[in-house]
Amino acid sequence: MYDVTIIGSGPGGYVAAIRCAQLGMKTAIIERYSTLGGTCLNVGCIPSKALLDSTEHYHLAKHSFDVHGIEVSGLKVDLARMMQRKNEVVQQTCDGVQYLMKKNKIDVYHGHGSFVNAHAIEIAKTDGTKDSLETDKTIIATGSKPSSIPGVEIDKQRIITSTEALTLEKIPEEMVIIGGGVIGLELGQVYARLGTKVRVIEYLNSILPTMDRALGKELQRVLKKGGMEFYLSHTVKNATVQGEKVTVIADNKKGEEVSFSGDYCLVAVGRRPYTDKLGLENIGIQTEKGQIPVNDHLETSVPGIYAIGDVIRGAMLAHKAEEEGVYVAEYMAGQRPHINYLAIPGVVYTWPEVASVGHTEEELKDKGLAYKSGSFPFKALGRARAANETDGFIKVLADKETDEILGVHMIGARIADLIAEAVVALEYRASAEDIARISHAHPTFTEAMKEACLAATEKRPIHL
Repeated sequence: MYDVTIIGSGPGGYVAAIRCAQLGMKTAIIERYSTLGGTCLNVGCIPSKALLDSTEHYHLAKHSFDVHGIEVSGLKVDLARMMQRKNEVVQQTCDGVQYLMKKNKIDVYHGHGSFVNAHAIEIAKTDGTKDSLETDKTIIATGSKPSSIPGVEIDKQRIITSTEALTLEKIPEEMVIIGGGVIGLELGQVYARLGTKVRVIEYLNSILPTMDRALGKELQRVLKKGGMEFYLSHTVKNATVQGEKVTVIADNKKGEEVSFSGDYCLVAVGRRPYTDKLGLENIGIQTEKGQIPVNDHLETSVPGIYAIGDVIRGAMLAHKAEEEGVYVAEYMAGQRPHINYLAIPGVVYTWPEVASVGHTEEELKDKGLAYKSGSFPFKALGRARAANETDGFIKVLADKETDEILGVHMIGARIADLIAEAVVALEYRASAEDIARISHAHPTFTEAMKEACLAATEKRPIHL
């Protein structure tokens, strides 16, 4: 009999398991695949970042080293070695999770877990046998799977998801990407750097539609310089495969039918909660729009059964799932944890990187909230010029009366790390003046945050 069992070993699941074990609970974790880590570690965050970093090195050597007085000849891509390195990074990361399970004395079960009742879980193993366990409480952390759209059937050969895009054996000549969100843009840039002609088709009128509009506009400008093509306000009708080519048919914003052809069509229109064959009907849980409903403590309608991460409401982010995993563990232990969802950042790992936390300018306008805005471009920053990384800016939104920071939106070099200062500012309800008066080391990229806050609070940036 376990105190708690976690179904799913992604970032939310394995972090929840570790925190439960730290708090003295007898803990088990169930993973349907042979390796731990879920989508993020195996076929998502980690492998995609490995390829982004590898292709960035190649791109810099090909296009930017000469600016620094470095001459390179005979440059070429060994895709097999690049993929091998990516696999090695994934293996090391997954092995690290396995080590943490052993360190924290967490029992690991491999197989597909499903509820028999609220306190019994059956585990169907790959060899056809079944196992079972009894548990007092359960955390559902089964994550998500790629979605598609009507008329586009994913065959995993030519019409592919991000999973297949991470394992291609040959650099495509042309790739059509349906979806201008995070996944499509990151993987699109990977292959664009390697020489693939990449076309991005987006239903809405901007890329990164859930982020502050200024970020999508700036990123599109930079990616277009890198050769990527964008077709916004296009409605995809169907995709068909003939031999080794895919044809995508769409209607443009004028209602005219247009076609796109490529070696592959990457479907990157989002993800859906993965709750297939969990046996939720056996315990009386009904999903709503695919999601598992939970209360403010992330508990389902069944007492003692919780759900976190991609299967519940909110952004599908690994770090959001981690925070929820810790929250549930501490709540079950009688503590009083909290999560400020407004202070959970979103990051796009293209180059330039993009990050956002808090309210967007569009949200503030929709809510009718009085605000002020301050921006600072990297082209005015000494460290950015020294690094030859002058694309992008930082924008700070603050309450017009109190000066409290309401949102921060960044695009540029090293943004994935710079956003942390903005998260701290939001969590502690800092004013723009608070950040503006803090010393930031010179010369650094973080000075742009200070300057943007100066621009927001008093319209007096020093270096602009």
